[in-house]
Amino acid sequence: MVARLFKAHPESVGESYVAHLACAVGFGLRMAAGGLACIAHGVFPFLFTHTASDTVRALHAEMNERRRLSIDAPRGAGRTADC
Repeated sequence: MVARLFKAHPESVGESYVAHLACAVGFGLRMAAGGLACIAHGVFPFLFTHTASDTVRALHAEMNERRRLSIDAPRGAGRTADC
């Protein structure tokens, strides 16, 4: 039962638990870095003038591409999807 809680979502997007973990941690670290740049930019407006918006755009594009690949690939065919 508990193992199912950890596997249900990753399997629904065509990933193993470990692959999903790596993807989610990668996205999270990039979001955190963008957020820190945004905070620094608020204090020092001359720093990181495009970093936060560039990060959001890049993550959005990557997630949309992963979703597109997931939709186009048949189940179990090495699909990748959003985390």
